[in-house]
Amino acid sequence: MIEFHLDGRSGVSPYQQLVQQVRNALRLGLLDVGDQLPTVKDVVATLAINPNTVLKAYRELEHEGLVAARPGVGTFVTRTLTDDTLKAHAPLRRELQRWLVKARGAGLDDESIEALFDTTFRGAARQDIA
Repeated sequence: MIEFHLDGRSGVSPYQQLVQQVRNALRLGLLDVGDQLPTVKDVVATLAINPNTVLKAYRELEHEGLVAARPGVGTFVTRTLTDDTLKAHAPLRRELQRWLVKARGAGLDDESIEALFDTTFRGAARQDIA
C-alpha cells in the first residue's frame, strides 16, 4: 500500500501531491490493479490534512479512470501506467542511488541535490527538443 507524504515547500497543492504520488506509484509498478489506496480517514490521520483534500485527489484519479471508489469498502486501482520500460527501472535506480551517495559524499544537502538534478533534467529535456 502506498504511504503518502507532503512537501510544504514544493509549491504544489496537497491534493495534487497525492495525485502525483499515486500516478508515480502506478507508473513504477508499485501499485497494481486491485490494490487499495489508504482510506480517507487514514490519510487524514497520517498527514493532518482536510478530508476534502483527499477526496478531491481520489475523485481526480477516479475521473482519469485510474481508481474506482467502492462505497463502504474503499478506493481501488483499476488501471496501471506501467509500460515496457519497467524492466529498466531496477538498474537505473541502482545507478541513481550510487549517484546520490556520491553527491552526499561531496557535501551536497537535499536542496542542492534536487536543484542539481532538476536543472540537469530540464537542460537535457531542452536538448532533446532541439
